[in-house]
Amino acid sequence: MTDGTGLSRRRYEELLDARVRRPRSLRDALRQRQRRDLVGPDGRLLVVAADHTARGKVGVGGDPLGAADRFTLLDRLVRLLSVPGVDGVLGSADVLEDLAWLGALDGRLAIGVMNRGGIVGARWELDDRMTAYDAERIAAGGLDGGKVMIRLDVADPGVPRTLEAVAGAVTALSDRELMAVVETLPYRTDDAGRAVLDTSHERMVQAVAVASGLGASSVHTWLKIPAVERIAEVAATTSLPILLLGGDSGPDTGALAAAWARGLREPNVRGLIPGRALLYPPDGDVEGAAVRAVEVVHG
Repeated sequence: MTDGTGLSRRRYEELLDARVRRPRSLRDALRQRQRRDLVGPDGRLLVVAADHTARGKVGVGGDPLGAADRFTLLDRLVRLLSVPGVDGVLGSADVLEDLAWLGALDGRLAIGVMNRGGIVGARWELDDRMTAYDAERIAAGGLDGGKVMIRLDVADPGVPRTLEAVAGAVTALSDRELMAVVETLPYRTDDAGRAVLDTSHERMVQAVAVASGLGASSVHTWLKIPAVERIAEVAATTSLPILLLGGDSGPDTGALAAAWARGLREPNVRGLIPGRALLYPPDGDVEGAAVRAVEVVHG
């Protein structure tokens, strides 16, 4: 573990040098990190999502490049992972290897993202292909699981390919007894041809139902969904464990925390997997945001 003081510039430069002179040291650090059980006594999880940049999502709030600086991202991740009760991180290989080399993943879960081909704003955005981890490398690298995403738009011809690929990934992870996190989101195409999130109740129920049935086995599948207003009815669509996402918290962090707390009253809602809400809180207090999230999840 790190000492909780964040990432120094000197240490970051050592990481950059290791990528040039000792690239294998990053892979070894990930494989040799101290492992932990998936869940603790309370059966809940708080995982930080840091997989956004791999599909070109580098904006935060009104700043289109707010998450672009890698030193800042790693510094905030190191600080978050040093807070007791933060269980782990979800990321692409570059992020997880950086964090492992920095010693930030000892005793923490590491979940590898798999499909990042749906680049933000691309015409093919919902044709979200497997461009990051696969199940074989997740297992070989000593990771704890993989994450996939489906965005359901009945008018988009790329969605069936994504569904088929995601189902295969879920099966491959289950065959290796690894956690499969399936983020499922309903989308529609607006008049300008852009993919737009649609969290209406009926669409959310449908998205959860579809995601629950993906793959040849669901025994290791967890779902990742928004903390929607009618979360009790949405959660009742499945028996699978659910993690609630965060998105941009906006200025009203209390409203987001209340939505999380409301969702966690449901028996199969087992934690949170927020990203920017913890990494880039409006007041800049990363540790404070983490402590509040830990309180919501673990009490």
